[in-house]
Amino acid sequence: MSDTPATPRRRGAARTEELLRVTLDLAAEVGYAGLSIEAVGRRAGVGKHTIYRRWPSKAALLLDALSRVWTRDLDYRDTGDVRRDLREQFLRSGFALSSPPIGPIYRAVIVEAQADSALRATLHERFLATVEQSTLDRITRAQHTGELIAAANLEFAAEVLCGTLYYRSLLSTRPIDEAAIDGLLDMFMAAYATTDQSLSDQ
Repeated sequence: MSDTPATPRRRGAARTEELLRVTLDLAAEVGYAGLSIEAVGRRAGVGKHTIYRRWPSKAALLLDALSRVWTRDLDYRDTGDVRRDLREQFLRSGFALSSPPIGPIYRAVIVEAQADSALRATLHERFLATVEQSTLDRITRAQHTGELIAAANLEFAAEVLCGTLYYRSLLSTRPIDEAAIDGLLDMFMAAYATTDQSLSDQ
């Protein structure tokens, strides 16, 4: 069977990666307000219609670009120690939220989303809900292995864990540092860890 049909798909994937990289680079330089489809096209050496065929708006383009780099910081490792895994992931995501390219671009998108309900809904679906679900999945596994109280509903706990970090990043001047993360996790473990796990953390 010929492999010829696969070649255009590989070229298309490479072109997409290039456009997303250029979008992030340009957004880091000029901010969300200064970003345009036309500017991305000029820097990437393609016509604006090439970009519009893939993305209907600059918001959609930028969210795709952010997701390519951000999702690497959302995955939890599973060492069998839920507190350790939460801490390690929160340190990674906290750094990402505080540093270029994600930090400043994400804050700019948040500002735009307050006046754009469609962007706000997309932002929640693509990022915030994903972050919460990833965290919920990890702590639910810990519940199943006996690290956390079996009867506890962990959905709100996942929202609080993630929300605290995003609050600090977006609305506070306080850092997402090790002390903040340890304090948050101490409260979480005191509330939800089983007796044996709580003792082991002392």
